[in-house]
Amino acid sequence: MNRGVLADARSSAMPRDGRQTRRRCDARAVRRAWAFGACLGLGACAGYRPLPLAEPPVARLADLRVPASSLPASAPATHRFDASDGLDVTEVAMLAVADNPELRRLRDDLGVAQAQAFAAGLLPDPQLTAEKDRPTSRQPGLTRAFTLGLGYDLGNLLTRPARVAAANGSAREVHLSLLWNEWQTVARARQLFDRIDALQAQARRLRGERDALAPLQPVIERALAAGDLTWDGAGNGLRAATDVAARLADVERRASQADHDLHDLLGLDATVALHLVGAPYRIDPTDHGIDAALATMTRRRPDLRALQAGYAAQEAKLRAAILAQFPAITLGFARARDTGDVYTSGFQVALSLPLFDRNRGNIAIEAATRRRLHDDYAARVLAARNDIDRLLHDMRSYRDERPALLKNARELARARDAAERSYRAGLIDWPTYLAIRAGSLAADNDLAALEQNAHEQAIALDTLVGGAWPQTPEPSSP
Repeated sequence: MNRGVLADARSSAMPRDGRQTRRRCDARAVRRAWAFGACLGLGACAGYRPLPLAEPPVARLADLRVPASSLPASAPATHRFDASDGLDVTEVAMLAVADNPELRRLRDDLGVAQAQAFAAGLLPDPQLTAEKDRPTSRQPGLTRAFTLGLGYDLGNLLTRPARVAAANGSAREVHLSLLWNEWQTVARARQLFDRIDALQAQARRLRGERDALAPLQPVIERALAAGDLTWDGAGNGLRAATDVAARLADVERRASQADHDLHDLLGLDATVALHLVGAPYRIDPTDHGIDAALATMTRRRPDLRALQAGYAAQEAKLRAAILAQFPAITLGFARARDTGDVYTSGFQVALSLPLFDRNRGNIAIEAATRRRLHDDYAARVLAARNDIDRLLHDMRSYRDERPALLKNARELARARDAAERSYRAGLIDWPTYLAIRAGSLAADNDLAALEQNAHEQAIALDTLVGGAWPQTPEPSSP
């Protein structure tokens, strides 16, 4: 008797209840496999929480709390933020870093980059498949068939280290870009504080000049009415007060604009009154200090370090693209039963054949992107050095020009005071008095403008070279 007949005999000799019990067990195995997969998936699912849009509330300055650690600069760690007694320049910088709307958006970008780095480090999930077939013919001896399979993509593991390195590099790039924007925000806050302080000083000077010229107006008007003065002769006197009023209005408009710019930088509503106290931020970079900072600029400036991190991330992306050209392998194991009640177990291997694509397109894209980032970094370093050289030239020009302007302003101030005493004593006429006052006012305005420009340029130069900024460590990988 052949083996096929023996197998049929054994099959026919098997009790019907035993076969039904075995089928029920197999059906339960299929259901359990699906239930197990569903439990694993549902157990790891995240919940959904709505985040409705809302208009930002109008914050009260007295309610703001800002930690000293929010300032990425060389400020005292013990500097306490207290808006109840006004805001000094350090508190303004702290508030700008903490509440600037653009920095908030960049921090959200950092959260996205860190989430992407987290996602890149996750292992791919295995795939569980289950299939059940029901015979449609009514032949005797047929039973329901099923297939259970478990597969895993090994190709994903091959490129995982490079993808993780690329994602972590991108997260570091976003972190350092955020730090650079914080540096610039602090510098901008210091510049606006200095500008408002300088414009307020100019406004006080112009108001004093306006008050000093006010008594001359009735004198000129009486001389015109009496016929002792022609309109041509009174023109300079009448224009003096008008010019001062026009300059005062212009300075007040510029001060208002600077105040609104500071509100925008701090993320505050324009109706919130800012009481600025204390002296502005002052720094005078020396040539020796700048040369020392330039030597380590590429290791200190966050924007250049961000480009370095982005380039390292792109190197990893190129490596991942090269690794992806190799055949993708998927391994799987299966357990099955056909409609003839025959059980089988086995495994399968799926292998892609790199005949046409071979990921050459992605490799070319990543290589070209790396070249662009390489050139971007060289261009940024060159532009940074040129910007620093330009600011250095401006700073030296201000230093050379200031002594002469200061001397001229002091001499004209003494002449103005002497002319005022002489005019009150009747020793000089009012046109001469007005001419001396106008010269003193012009000298004071020129000196104030130069000093304001010099202070703002010094802050910008200090930021560009990273001279007074601490070395920040590399952010940790997510």
